[in-house]
Order: sequence, then structure tokens, then C-alpha cells
Amino acid sequence: MKIEKLDNSVSEILQVVGICIIDPQLYRVIDVGSEWRTFSNEKSGTDPSRVGGPENPLLNGSDLSTVIGPGRGDASFDDFGVSKYQNRRTMSSSDRALINAFREINGMADRINLAKTIVDRANNLFKQVHDGKNLKGRSNDAISSACLYIACRQEGVPRTFKEICAVSKVSKKEIGRCFKLILKALETSVDLITTGDFMSRFCSNLSLPNMVQKAATHIARKAVELDIVPGRSPISVAAAAIYMASQASNDKRSQKEIGDIAGVADVTIRQSYKLMYPMAAQLFPADFKFATPIEDLPQM
Repeated sequence: MKIEKLDNSVSEILQVVGICIIDPQLYRVIDVGSEWRTFSNEKSGTDPSRVGGPENPLLNGSDLSTVIGPGRGDASFDDFGVSKYQNRRTMSSSDRALINAFREINGMADRINLAKTIVDRANNLFKQVHDGKNLKGRSNDAISSACLYIACRQEGVPRTFKEICAVSKVSKKEIGRCFKLILKALETSVDLITTGDFMSRFCSNLSLPNMVQKAATHIARKAVELDIVPGRSPISVAAAAIYMASQASNDKRSQKEIGDIAGVADVTIRQSYKLMYPMAAQLFPADFKFATPIEDLPQM
């Protein structure tokens, strides 16, 4: 909304004609939204509503456009019956690229149920990269996917590269390259991911009870604190911790089931589990109720 101050002379005139003014310093509120007024007496078009797209601060032209109405009469057509005036929007190529990228980001976010705040942050990141012309030669699809990945990390709901790749049109390697280039170009950073960032979502998707989730969270945290899994990614450690906790409970899950949800290979889970198994007695929480004793847990 825009606020414009009226001068004292206008204020005095309004008081004379009977408009009650509480404050002499009158402010007039201007609505910059779409105009939904209907002009029913106009016969030039089938749609009497004069409307337009709302202002978009991410676009260079504020989404202003011109549309030529349908031609009528002989003057609107050439000798072959083709319309002389094409109905074309006067939108720059830069704005067109931005709109396509925003549409792609929104589509990817919808497919993995991301909040609008994440979409807005990803759109802003893409706008900064686009205006700075920092990633020339890279496809807009790859940049859009990397911006969405960064937005998830910055909003505190990280997603794995494989999850973003599953809804994207580009490869995981290309998303990873753009991710590093964007962080360098924008001089920004993201928080390091931890096992706790994924534990709740993975356990929920595996339909594991709260007891198993708490145990898996404790196992993963202790494994990192004791430096049992050096060099392993938080995702593989979380997957191995879920496997160990589930095997000790009545709600057992296979490595393949966990791998499909976590986006890691079975062999990756096995490698982390091998490192954690000898110290299993120290990893489980003290109040955990074992359905399968530690000595009967699978040995890789």
C-alpha cells in the first residue's frame, strides 16, 4: 500500500463539502492491487473486468505488461485474413527467465511438500544469482534446484541432494556444483547438517514408534560424540542408527527399507553399522527396552 499526504488546501475543501476529518494531516490510501471493477456498459470485449497481475518485487518491470485486444473490422486484418496486431506481452527476456525459474522452484517445492517461506527464499536466491550474472553457462534448472536446496538448509529443514534431484530435471552432480558456486558468488553460508536434522522425518516415513526414534537419535549422537564414525556423512550415520535401534525393537526395518527413505545405498548403511556395532552397549540409552538383546543384533 502507498500513502500520499494531502496538503492543507485539499483538507479544507473536504471539510467544507461535509467530509469529516479527524486529523488535519489527511492521508489517502492507494490500493495497488488488481482492479476488479466491472464496466458493464462497454461493448468492446467479452470480459468487462479490468484486471491485471499483482506487482511482483522480484521482477525488474514489476510485472507490468500490455495486451492487445482482439481485432475487429477490416482494418485489423491483412489481405490474407491474418491479424495485423499480435497479442503479445511486452515482457523482457530477463523477466521471462525469472518467471520460468520461479515456476520451476514452486513445482519442485510442491512435489516434496515444502513451505512457502522456503519457496520465497529460493526465489530471492535465484534473483540474486540472476542479477549478478555469476553463473553464466549453467542451466536455470540446475541453479533453481541448488537455490531450493540452499533455502531448505537456511530455513532449518534440510533435504538431501537425492531428494532435490528426485524432483529436479538435472543430475545430483550438477546441483552440487551449482550449490558451491552460489555460496561462493553470494558470499553466504549454510549451517552444517547433523543427524538430528533427518531423524524425525526418516523415522516418520518408516512408521517407527517414538521409542525407536528416541533410541536412534541417542545412538547417532553418541556415535558422533565418541568419534566412532569419522568421515561418515550425517545421513549415513542416521540411517545406520535407525537400523540398529529398529533391530533391537519389535519394529524391525531392513537396510533396503531404510536406504530407500534416507536415499543411501545398503552398503553405506552396512559400513557405518559395522563401525557402530562393537560399541552398541554404550550407544543405546539406559532406559531402552530391548526386544532383541545386543548380542543377538545382526553382525555384518
